Amino acid sequence: MLDVRRLVLLRDLAAHGTVTAVAELHRVTPSAVSQQLRLLEEETRTRLLERTGRSIHLTAAGRRLAEDTERVLDALDQARSHLHSEPAEPAGPLHLACFPSALVPLAAPLGRALQDTHPGLRLHITEAEPEPAARLLLQRRVDLALTYRYTNLADPTPSGVESLVLGVDPLVAVLRDDHPAARAGDSPVELRELADSEWITAPAHTACGTAVLHACRSAGFTPRVRHTCTDFTAMIALTASGGLPVVLPRMAAAQLPPGLAVRPVADPALARTVEVAVRRGATQEPPVAACLEAVRALLPGGAPEDGR
Repeated sequence: MLDVRRLVLLRDLAAHGTVTAVAELHRVTPSAVSQQLRLLEEETRTRLLERTGRSIHLTAAGRRLAEDTERVLDALDQARSHLHSEPAEPAGPLHLACFPSALVPLAAPLGRALQDTHPGLRLHITEAEPEPAARLLLQRRVDLALTYRYTNLADPTPSGVESLVLGVDPLVAVLRDDHPAARAGDSPVELRELADSEWITAPAHTACGTAVLHACRSAGFTPRVRHTCTDFTAMIALTASGGLPVVLPRMAAAQLPPGLAVRPVADPALARTVEVAVRRGATQEPPVAACLEAVRALLPGGAPEDGR
């Protein structure tokens, strides 16, 4: 009988390329990973790894076994679902990854809702952006993940993960009241109205920074960026202090200091979908199904507007 935990280490080595990376993922030492992989070779009586100096690579047999591991793990998930085919009160630990700006408007009320409806569930929340959250799902370190995807960027969802759209979170312009584009009413702001301003943006390597940059270039200009940061609250504070515009998700802009205004952006493609991600085949497991039902109830008409 092959040890599933060792198979997971082999699968992760195929995905990440080094023993050190696998050790960091599993929070163990590289020597512990190497020892488990050697034991897996003994179990299979097959050479799975090629060692060249300090480098290690999978053999053809190792690659095949790593690919088969995904199917084994999927089958185990399906078996768990079959065990729960009869209605039962969900109970036990439930691990959720959540992106930062959804912690207040989604994760916190979700915890209260599950407490009220399924007191036997114990929710454990880990803050994570969508890409690391997907890795946590595939490593079976979390059961669900609240994620997002910018609609003008490619879908980053990896194979083995199912994403269900909960709502749309449009991007908005946050402006100081004395900015020319901060006119009264809710009329949309054209991005090109902000072309002559210096900007506050997320870094270009982030999804938000890339989405905003693409939208600006589609509008005919490249923004002149003065400040970059990943914290939406800090961006809003910089707008309040310096008067520079920032474009960010509405969910992050609901609680503003005095003197700032929120205006919709005229580009309908500039938005992000708020999603819940699960491992393929896991949606019928009672704890997962209960969490899906609860989070959908929090978003009956789209993304919440009381986040930060």
